[in-house]
Amino acid sequence: MNKNDLKPAVVFAEFAKINEIPRPSKREEKMIEYLKSWGESHNLDTKVDETGNVIIRKPATKGMENCKTVILQSHMDMVCDKLVDVEFDFDKDAIKTYVDGEWLTAEGTTLGADDGIGCAIELAILASDDIQHGPIECVFTRDEETGLSGAEGMKAGFMTGDYLINLDSEDEGEIFVSCAGGRNTTAKFTFQRQQAAEGSFFMKAQLKGLVGGHSGDDINKKRANAIKILARFLYQEMNRYEGIQLAQFHSGKLHNAIPRDGQFVIAVPHDVKENVKADWNVFAAEVEDEFHVTDTQMVWSMESTDAEPVIDPAVAKNFVWAVQAVDNGIYAICQDEELGGMVETSSNIASIHSTENAIEILSSQRSNVMSNLDNMCATIRAAFQLAGAEATSGDGYPAWKMKANSELQKIVRESYVKLFGKEPVVRGIHAGLECGLFSERYPQLDMVSFGPTLRYVHTPDERLLIPTVQMVWDHLLDVLKNIPQK
Repeated sequence: MNKNDLKPAVVFAEFAKINEIPRPSKREEKMIEYLKSWGESHNLDTKVDETGNVIIRKPATKGMENCKTVILQSHMDMVCDKLVDVEFDFDKDAIKTYVDGEWLTAEGTTLGADDGIGCAIELAILASDDIQHGPIECVFTRDEETGLSGAEGMKAGFMTGDYLINLDSEDEGEIFVSCAGGRNTTAKFTFQRQQAAEGSFFMKAQLKGLVGGHSGDDINKKRANAIKILARFLYQEMNRYEGIQLAQFHSGKLHNAIPRDGQFVIAVPHDVKENVKADWNVFAAEVEDEFHVTDTQMVWSMESTDAEPVIDPAVAKNFVWAVQAVDNGIYAICQDEELGGMVETSSNIASIHSTENAIEILSSQRSNVMSNLDNMCATIRAAFQLAGAEATSGDGYPAWKMKANSELQKIVRESYVKLFGKEPVVRGIHAGLECGLFSERYPQLDMVSFGPTLRYVHTPDERLLIPTVQMVWDHLLDVLKNIPQK
C-alpha cells in the first residue's frame, strides 16, 4: 500500500492538506484561517467565534430538511513531540507521513491524526455532494490538548444542533458515551545553589526509549514513567550513600503524556562513583525486567560530566523523597458495571524541570467522579506540601456523564451492527473529551464519540490504522442517512 491507495481518498486528501498547516496547541491561527477560507470558498455558512473555534454549516440534502441537526466535532490542534535527534519546527514545517503496512505514521514526529483525521472527515463530508444527510454543523475547536480552552471559551448558542458526534476517539468499534474530568496540579521547590562538596565526581544519567503515551487512555497499560524511574534510582542511592548531591533533573514535556525520557546530574563522593555506576547497571536490568512487555527499547547511559553548582541538599532530598512517594497511575476503578471496569481515577507525573533556583513539577489528575478528582488532586498536593513545596491545582474540566436512554447512541449502535455484523463496544473513556464541557453549556445535547484506531498518540510513534478510516467513514455516512425528523 502507498499513499495514493489510501481510502477513502477524499478523507486522506483532506488530511494531507491539514498536515501541511502548522497547528500547535494555542498557536492554531494558520489552521483557523485555513478552515475559514475553506468554508467560504465552498459557499458554506462559516463563522469564527472570539475564542477561535470555527463552525461550518451545510444545509440538508433534498428530502431531509426536517431531520434533526447533527453536529460533527473535532479539535484542530495537535500535540507536538519529536525524537530528540530529529530537526523539526512545528511552527513552520509540514508533517511528513509514510505508510508502514496498514498504518500511516510520521517521520520522527507526532502524526497529528489526533485529531487531524477527525477534521479531515468533517471537511470530506462538507465537500461531498453524493451523500444523504440532514442539516449539519461541523465544529472545529482550538486548544483541546493543553486545557480544552476552545471548548471552555465557546458560548451557548454557537452550536444549534440536536445531536453531537465527537470524532476524537482512538479505537474503531468502540462508541464512547462518557469521559473523565481532569485537573492539573503543579508544585515548585525553590532553593539557592551552592558549590558541591570538595572532591565530588559529577555524573549524568539518561534514560530514553520508553513507549510513553496518553496519560488518560494509556494509564492502565503499565507503561514506564521516566520521572518515577529516575527518582526511584536517586532515592535508592541517596539512602545508600552519604553525600550525593543533585544538580539537575529534567523529564517530560506535556501534561497529557506519560514521560518517555529524562536525565539527571549528580555529584557523588569520589570513593563511591564506581559503586553508583554498578548500581545503575543493576537497576537498569531490574527495571527492564519489570517492563519487559510494555517497554522493550529502554536505553540507559551514565557518564562523567562537568562540575556545576548543586541544589541545596535539604531541598534536593525533599524533592526526591516526594517524587518517590507521590501517587502515579491508577487510583480507583469505576464501580458502575456498565462501564466495564474502566479506570475511574488516576494521576500522571508529567514533567519535572530544574532551573537556576527552582524545580517545577507538572502532574495531571483525571476522574469520572468529580469528588474523587478533588481527592486525587489533594493527595498529590499534600505529598509535595509535606516536602516543603508550593503546590496548587487548576480549575480543570468536567466529566461527561453517560446519558440514559440516548436516542443517538441507539442509532449509532444499530448502524454499526447492520454494517459490520457485530456489536460495538459501548463504554466510557478515561481520557478527557470536550463533551464534558459541551454537556455543561448545552445540557440538551445527545452525544457520542467514535473514530478510527490510533496508537501511541502524543508520541513520535503515533500511528493511524488505515482500514479503520474507511470503516468510520461508512459508519458515519450511514448514521447521517438515518437521523430522524424533529
